[in-house]
Amino acid sequence: MSAKPVKKTDSTKAWNRVKQSNNPYAIESTKKARTFLIVCEGSNTEVEYFRSIPAPNADIVFKGGCGSKTALVKEALKLRKRPEYEGRQVWCVYDMDFKGDQVGQKEDYNASITMAESKGMKVAYANDAFELWLVLHYKPIEQAFLRFQYYEILSDLWGMNYVEDGKKLDFCKKLYDLIANDPRADEKQAIQRAKALWQEHKHKPYADQNPCTMIFELIEVLQKG
Repeated sequence: MSAKPVKKTDSTKAWNRVKQSNNPYAIESTKKARTFLIVCEGSNTEVEYFRSIPAPNADIVFKGGCGSKTALVKEALKLRKRPEYEGRQVWCVYDMDFKGDQVGQKEDYNASITMAESKGMKVAYANDAFELWLVLHYKPIEQAFLRFQYYEILSDLWGMNYVEDGKKLDFCKKLYDLIANDPRADEKQAIQRAKALWQEHKHKPYADQNPCTMIFELIEVLQKG
C-alpha cells in the first residue's frame, strides 16, 4: 500500500518532517553527544563551579549535598540506576577534609575511591580539600596542607574572608568567572601543577596523597569538544 500523498503546503511542516525522517527526532531536537551525572559532596562550591565551566556538546546533571566518601559513592550508585540517568558517565566529587579525631576516616576515603572505580565510576578527589585546585591556579603547592590553610591563601588572594563567605551560594555562582577573569590565575598552569602532584603521589594510598587533586581530569573531560 503506497503512502498517502502529502499536500505541497504541508511538506515543510514540522509534524511531516518528523514523520518522514528515518531518525524522527533529528530535525526537531539535537541530542547531546556526551552525558554526565556529577555527584558532589558540597551543595554550593563544587556544584556551582562545575556548572559554570564551558562544556561544549555536553548534557550534565548535578547532584549536590550527597555526603562524603563511601556514603557519596553509594548514593551515586543508587542515582545512576534511575531510568533518567541511564547511560550517563558518573563522576563523584569529594575531598579528604582530614579530621584527626575521626576514627577510620582514611580507611573510608581509600575504600570509597576503590569502590567507585570498581563500579565503573570516576572520582575527582582532592586531598586535603577542593580548594587546593583553586590555589593551584595561582601558585604551586608542594607541602601537605589542610583545608584551613587553603582558606587563608584564598582569603589573601581575593581580599575576603573565605571561611565566612567562600561557601555562600552567591559567591560560589561567581567562583569560576572570578578565577577565569583574574590575570594572576592560569587554568592551564593549574592542570599542569595538578598532574605533577599526581605523578609524585600516585604510588601512595589515596588518603596519603597530600597534596593531590584529580579535579583536573574532570575539567579536561568536560572541556573536551
